[in-house]
Amino acid sequence: MKTIHIFILFIVIALAQLFVPAQMIFNQEAIIETGTVYKFKTQPVDPSDPFRGKYITLNFEQNTFVTTDSIWKRKDKVYVYFETDSLGFAKVNQVSKAPLSVMNDFIVADVSWYNKREQILNFNLPFNRYYMEETKAYDAEVAVRDSQRDSLPNNTYALVFIKNGEAVLNDVIINEISIKDFVEKDE
Repeated sequence: MKTIHIFILFIVIALAQLFVPAQMIFNQEAIIETGTVYKFKTQPVDPSDPFRGKYITLNFEQNTFVTTDSIWKRKDKVYVYFETDSLGFAKVNQVSKAPLSVMNDFIVADVSWYNKREQILNFNLPFNRYYMEETKAYDAEVAVRDSQRDSLPNNTYALVFIKNGEAVLNDVIINEISIKDFVEKDE
């Protein structure tokens, strides 16, 4: 009788360990399937995380907003609302300390700092790491850095899907080519 209880407990724990990651994957895929895609202009560097592997850290041009509201403190949560500019890139439309009733796409970010003199709010977007195969991460970082030096405007950007306050960084694009394909092309 004791053996059957241990076996049932084992099955329940095993199923829970499969369910949690499967649910996380499903949620990410649902955002990609039904969310709104935005293009964010980038400026990357290439760090390494011993637990998560190689990735490209993406610094975004759209990480500030001019506001006269000076009550912001470091690490506060900020609701950042987006729209698309005339060139098709993400543009911050509005920021707020609480969710607004408007139907625009938004994400929740952390306040980095507020410049009272210039009235600029700086925030950290939650999708600033793009993970890659370890052998290609350095080549990708070099490719992005080189592409940002050329004279073509807006040639490197991240594709981010946003839905109900959540975001998924789906790809990084260099000269209209996925970074995965771009790195393989240069090999």
